[in-house]
Order: sequence, then C-alpha cells, then structure tokens
Amino acid sequence: MCGIVGYTGYREASTLLLDGLRRLEYRGYDSAGVAVLGHNTPVRIARSEGRLARLRELLDREPLAGQCGIGHTRWATHGRPTEVNAHPHRQGKVSIIHNGIIENHLELRARLESVGCKFSSETDSEIFAHLVDREMSGGTSDFRAAVASALGKVRGTWAICVLHDDHPFEIVAARHNAPLLLGLGDETRPAGQRENFIASDVAAILEHTRRVIDLDEGDTALVTRESVAVFDAAGKPVTRAERRIDWNLLTAEKEGFKHFMLKEIHEQPRVLSDTLAGRLLPQQADVRLDGIDLDVTAIRRITLLACGTSYHAALCGKYMLERVARIPVDVDLASEFRYRDPVVEPGTLGVVISQSGETADTLAALREVKRLGASTLAICNVVGSTIARTADQVIHTHAGPEVSVASTKAFTSQLTIFVLLALYFGKRRGQIADTEIQRLLGELSAIPEAMGHLLGQLPAVRTIARRYMHARDFLYLGRGLGYPVALEGALKLKEISYVHAEGYASGEMKHGPIALVDENLPVVVIALRGPGYEKVLSNLAEVRARGGKIISLATVGDAAIADLSDDVVLVPDVDELFQPLVASIPLQLLAYHIADLRGTDVDQPRNLAKSVTVE
Repeated sequence: MCGIVGYTGYREASTLLLDGLRRLEYRGYDSAGVAVLGHNTPVRIARSEGRLARLRELLDREPLAGQCGIGHTRWATHGRPTEVNAHPHRQGKVSIIHNGIIENHLELRARLESVGCKFSSETDSEIFAHLVDREMSGGTSDFRAAVASALGKVRGTWAICVLHDDHPFEIVAARHNAPLLLGLGDETRPAGQRENFIASDVAAILEHTRRVIDLDEGDTALVTRESVAVFDAAGKPVTRAERRIDWNLLTAEKEGFKHFMLKEIHEQPRVLSDTLAGRLLPQQADVRLDGIDLDVTAIRRITLLACGTSYHAALCGKYMLERVARIPVDVDLASEFRYRDPVVEPGTLGVVISQSGETADTLAALREVKRLGASTLAICNVVGSTIARTADQVIHTHAGPEVSVASTKAFTSQLTIFVLLALYFGKRRGQIADTEIQRLLGELSAIPEAMGHLLGQLPAVRTIARRYMHARDFLYLGRGLGYPVALEGALKLKEISYVHAEGYASGEMKHGPIALVDENLPVVVIALRGPGYEKVLSNLAEVRARGGKIISLATVGDAAIADLSDDVVLVPDVDELFQPLVASIPLQLLAYHIADLRGTDVDQPRNLAKSVTVE
C-alpha cells in the first residue's frame, strides 16, 4: 500500500502520474516512485524516500520521457521505508507496483533464490517482478496471461500494475482483496489522442475522467491507450459495468482552511444534512433507507464489525439499537473477529462499518460472518467499494471525500446512520411509538444547526488547547453513549498530536486509571445530562480531589458543573440518542488545536494511512 496510478496515452506520463499521486497523499506514505516506458526506450524508474516533493525534484533534474507509466506511494509493511524498498520494483524487462501483502513471500523468495534469482529489496512485492519475468522469459507473448499465471503462485492480497519493455503502451492490472479501478478516456478522440487510466482511488484520476470500471476480485486487465480488456479469475473475457463519478474534485480542496481536517470538521453540519436528505418521513413516523430490504422481525441478533473510529461508531450503534429497537447487539473489532472462532446463530445480521469500504480487516470479517451464515449489511461512504459490493445490502453515508487521515465527518455520518437504523428497526419491531419517532425526527432535523453553533466555539476550544498543549498524557471519561465518545476523543488526540491519551468508562476509573491522576493530568469528562449524570459528577469530584485538571463537556444550562471543573465546553441540550453527534465536535476541535499548536502534520500523521488495505 498505499497509492497506485497508471497511465497510457498521448501525454507525458510522468507529469500525470505525479499529479495523481499528489491527490493520494492523504492516505499516508513513506516513499514514492514512478516507472515510465517510451515507444523506443525501455522502462526507466525514479524513486525516493520521503515526501512526493523529493521525487518531483528528482524528476526535475532527470526527466523520464514517455507516454506510458505507473506510479506508487508506499506505506512500509515488509522492509524499511527506504529508496531501495520503494516501488516500482524491476527484474529483467518487468516493472511492477503493488498494494497488499504476499502471505507466502518467504516460501516464494527461498524457491526463487534457489534457482539463482537475486533480490535487491526487503519487500515481499519484488517477488511479483521475478515471477512475471520468469513467465515472460519462458517464451510466452501473452503479457496479460503471463501476469495471471504468476499471480496463480501467490497467496495474499494485491492491487498490481505491470509494465514490460517489449510491450509499449500496455499495462496489465490485477486485483485481489485490494482496491483497483480503470479510468476510461474519451473514446471519441482521434486515434493518436486516446488514453486510459488505472488507480487505487478515483481521486487520482478524477481531473481526467469521470468514467470508471471497478475490477472484481481475481480480475486481470490489459489496458492500452486504445482500449481496456478485462478477464475474470478463470481467464475468460468479461464485461464489467461502467459507472460515472458525480462528485466534484473541488470538494477535496482546503477552501481556505489551514488543514483538511479543520475543513472537514466544519463540513459536518452540511454532511449531516446530506446524510439525512430524503430519509426522514415525519408524517409517516418513519425513515427511508434506500438500498436495504430486511425482514427485521426475523433478525434475532446483530453483530457490528469495524476498526478504529468506525468501531467507536459501532459502540454508539449498540446503545442506539438496543435502546430503540430492543434487539441484542454485539460489537466486535473486525481485526479480531475471524481469529476467535465466533459463534454466529441463525437470524444474525452482520453489519460492517468502513469509511473507505476497503479496510482489509473489516472486509475479512465481512466474508467470515457471511460464511458462517449471517445476512450482511454495510455502512460505507464510498460507492462501488469492495465492502459495499461484497455485503448483501449497503447504506451509503454520503459524507463525501474525506481527505484528512483522522476521520471526523465520516464518523458523524456513521453515527447518523445508526440513529436512522435504530428508528427503522424500532418501528418495524413495534418497540417505539409513532409519536416518539416524530419527536426524535424533529429534533434530529435541528442537529445541523446545533452543530453550527458548536463550531462557533472554536476560539474557546483553542484557548483550552493552548493551556494543555504540553501535557504528556490525557484521560477521557464517559458513561453510556459518552463512553465511546470518550474513546473517540482520545483516539483523535493520539492520532494527530502524538500525545498519549486513554478513554475509559467513568465507572472503571476506580479500577485502575485513578492511580494516574495528579496535578499534571488533564481529564476530559463527557458530563452531559441524562442517565448516569450524577454518577459522572461523582467521578469528576474524585478526580478533583486528587488534583487532576478537569475539562468538562457539559449541557447548556448546567451551572453546577463549573464549580467542579477547570474548563467547561457547553453543548446543546439534545436527546441522549443524539448526544454523540454534538459531543464529538468539541473533542475533534480540541485534538486539532493541540496538534496544530504542537506543530505536527495534522492531515498526514506519522505511521498512519487513510485506508488500511492490509491486515
């Protein structure tokens, strides 16, 4: 991983490749490289450790001419983040780039070394170059078939692009459990001005085309400037559906904000409105969820599967679904689910949550819960993603492109879907009265305005951030729905400021974390009015008695909490079901401002990737 771009056509490839890779920088990476093939010249490669700007400087000094090429940004898995481990890798006349993991790489490497192959990198990916080179050296002239044959020897996941010196203007692409799509050029152009594209993310090529084809699992494709030909896992020619991308690339620009993360925090009122659009039916006391057709009465249990921020959304979803629909809900980390021999009973609905729709652990958990007999539903932001296409049914969040690695608007859109799903299930199970649904829908419609009010508190939150920016540790506490909010607040601070932070259920504080409390420890307490409020105040008093610095997230009109807190951030008084939507924003802003004041790379924090496409 992380980013792949391919181009074959009539324009200079290196310029297009660099621009495409630039649009994928938000995914996180530690090195980059391109390979360019000219009509009468072999493939030439340029690679560099570090940021894309270093590769650009290298190409400015030593340009690579040619109209066919592949580009890659790497996030280190096997092998250190060095130039020699950067992609593309080359063997003989073959050059490759690869996202994913080769699970049997040690076995294959030993076998290849035993027959005289020499490796120049520590990566598992270089094995592909050797395997394809051996297939092509065996006398075959079918470039695509040679790649497919080489892939048949590999176990793991891949999105791969391959060039060969003797096949100008041709790229072979293949995917298995890693995202890869084809971008179609304007076929009405004259023969000498045609082009086609390959990318791991549509953002890389959206400036040049809105027509894309998603490759299915096991597909290979031969891409030339004149055409694309797709073949299934059995090697048979197939036709994959074309789709049109309808969002604007301008939505991925900063629009005057210092960072993408700050822009995306401010987009949340609009995103919530977009997520709700067309889905609220107050007159019928119902919600519309296009894309799902579930016999809700037949569902005996729901299992929620997710990672990271989406896991915290799932924890909120458990509270919401159980409160409103009165149906048992389990929440599992997707990365653990398939390794613990889970029990999936008849009548189980497996719900997977992923912003990108390409999260490898979540995709694996989806496939496992399907194998065990559950019906499946995906909550996903990216139309056409692997998870969206693998699940039986899908609900799209409509959050739009999220560029910053740390998720904000995607999280609140997931929370919104869980509110709608709880109401949808509750009505159909007869667990909630129509009058209560109408009350909740009316309040939900007002949440975007409440979010806008919260965003007006930015100066106050920055003042608090400045006070605590040098703290080495933070503790976040919450009860009920406040507990997953605390987990998410701590995660945001860790992700972007590199400050150690832990989230705990407030009732667990006496069972260990209280030992950490002293005058140097800021404690963020989610203390909104509702069930358990008085007990949260007791926890808060215990922290204060031990000298901890208290930052309270409280409900507007709560005068008592100021006497127990060093700092208070007030949020609107909303139904408990909606509290995570309003409580998340101040915590996102607190993490953002601490990171900004500390001078970290807010949008691309170290060691993290936007779409985690390896386990």
